[in-house]
Amino acid sequence: METKKRVISAYVENQIGVLAKVSGLFSGKNYNLDTLTVGMTEDPTISRMTIGLTCDDLTFEQIIKQLNRSVEVIKVLDFTDIPIRKKELLYIKVHSCSEKDKQEIFRIVQTFGMEVVDYDRNTVLVECVKTEAHNNDMIELFKKTFINRVEVVRGGSVAIEAISTCVR
Repeated sequence: METKKRVISAYVENQIGVLAKVSGLFSGKNYNLDTLTVGMTEDPTISRMTIGLTCDDLTFEQIIKQLNRSVEVIKVLDFTDIPIRKKELLYIKVHSCSEKDKQEIFRIVQTFGMEVVDYDRNTVLVECVKTEAHNNDMIELFKKTFINRVEVVRGGSVAIEAISTCVR
């Protein structure tokens, strides 16, 4: 069966152990998560999980059924084939920077709509809130430009259904 990237948004009770239970559901069945991001919603008793995974249709159907059976899960939304807004947070730290390196980092940041959020004499920290694909490209660019001096930290994506169908 053919696999494809999928995105699920799940509203869950904001209680101790819910994250462990939901992630345990995936590991117990040998399903692999690509990303998992959780945060409180406008209602402090509810959290919203954004789950990214790659799987076939049958496996995905089983995952949705298992999530819906969980008592702590309030609602599951399948964002796979609908227009959504989705971004992830990426930090890139470049070590051992010369003045020339810093100038190049500032050029890259300005060109690609990122932000320098911290720096000192030898290190620059860049923040990028873009799509997964864009962030992948930025990581590759920094790794090629600043060989063996790049440290990367990224968070999972958050997603919400788009208001219009014109999604960029």
